[in-house]
Amino acid sequence: MIILKGDEILLFYITWAITVVFCLIFLYIAWRVKDQASESFTSYAIAGGTLPFILVMFTDMSTIMGAGNFMGHATNGFKIGYSQIYFVLGEQGSKIIFALLFAGFAGKFIYRTIAEMMDDLFFRDKISRAIVGLLTVCIMTAWIGGQGKGLGYVFQQFTGADPTLIILFFSAIFILYTYIGGMHGVVWTEFFQGIMIAVFGVVFYLAAFAPVNYSLTELNARLVQAGAANLTQFTFDSKALTSFVTGCFGILAAQVYWQRCFASKDGRTARNGMLVAGTFAVVTVSLTVLVGMVTRTLNPTLDPNMAMPWLMTNQVPLAITAIVFTLILAAAISSAASNLNSAAVILVNDLVRPFNEKMPDQSLLKLAKGTTILVGIFGALAAMYSPSIISLFSKAYTMAGGSVVPVLLVGMLWKRDYSKSFETGAGHNSRLTPWGARVALVVGAIVSIMYGILWGIPLAAALAILVSLFTRYQLQEIDRMTAGAEAR
Repeated sequence: MIILKGDEILLFYITWAITVVFCLIFLYIAWRVKDQASESFTSYAIAGGTLPFILVMFTDMSTIMGAGNFMGHATNGFKIGYSQIYFVLGEQGSKIIFALLFAGFAGKFIYRTIAEMMDDLFFRDKISRAIVGLLTVCIMTAWIGGQGKGLGYVFQQFTGADPTLIILFFSAIFILYTYIGGMHGVVWTEFFQGIMIAVFGVVFYLAAFAPVNYSLTELNARLVQAGAANLTQFTFDSKALTSFVTGCFGILAAQVYWQRCFASKDGRTARNGMLVAGTFAVVTVSLTVLVGMVTRTLNPTLDPNMAMPWLMTNQVPLAITAIVFTLILAAAISSAASNLNSAAVILVNDLVRPFNEKMPDQSLLKLAKGTTILVGIFGALAAMYSPSIISLFSKAYTMAGGSVVPVLLVGMLWKRDYSKSFETGAGHNSRLTPWGARVALVVGAIVSIMYGILWGIPLAAALAILVSLFTRYQLQEIDRMTAGAEAR
């Protein structure tokens, strides 16, 4: 049993008071928008595809800056130092790549998921769509677990609570909030949370870097004194390259960002919102890595998972600790809700709807809400049994990034008629065939997990092309089905 005293007792009560207040506020917001969320499956999934720039920007920003980013990257900064920046550049820099190359394209359409878009535009195959759905839902489940795990570490440090109980408590909050409010509840919560990130984040980083006088030179010198000179080196090797590619390709396969593009009112709104959020993320998450390194100079023997919570309770004034805890709490709940909503939508939209096309819209909506509960439970289990937040993210990124993204790129770039643009339901304009997609997706995922994403990506792309060349007859079948559907 942990005995608290002095400021620790005060922090205990502040932590739980903020938690209760914010949970009630979030649930109130969800309750206020429940009627909008329950209008239809499309409304629950993408808010009807009507979101303006300000909401898109803040929902992107808030989804990015969850507790996993605050906690996980500080942990790896504590362990490997500057080399963690390669993963950050891949993971967070990919948002900028996404904004410039994909967001405007996706924002033109009103799909619910990336798998639905790939199915309609590239391969017209229910099985391939289901495979993409399963692969992308892994990323969402990992992120949900990351939020619970991050809050578990914070509460363990702040209140002495059992992390497992905290994970279970917040998983219940994530589920209830998302079940009631859907995408409408998520975006309004993330609007307010994004504002807090912009304000409270500056306050925290100013306090966190005070021990090294805001100097990288002093930070490096103190790391050497602490016996951690290896943290001061940017080591670019095959491991660093793998980290960069894993983060980059994993994010490009993340349904949560495609979903926000589909929810945007147009392509320009989607692109600009993600561009601002991505630029912000590269800066702030890189700073979070440095926070972990600062902690290493102050307490070299600390459990790396506790790098961020320890710094907040031992080196930051109590008032700022309370402010930053508010930020982390809001970030965790909104980010978990975003990913929980995305995961539920994927499972219903890509694994159920294609095989039961006559299912009524309200039945799809009820199924999405029920699936929200199941995904929340799986997220809690992932949080409890994964060794660290970043390892949880990395495995999901590797599997989806090494399979879905190569198939996506082949589908987009290998067109049948380059004079025509892709249009919803307007015919199949990709040379990618159903069997090309199936083989590439399955082999890319397996090889990426077993041998690394650097092997999985080129192999998946090559197989998508080669198998499609050998199964070109399927393109004629797709054309006939498309013509038949248009005639009906």
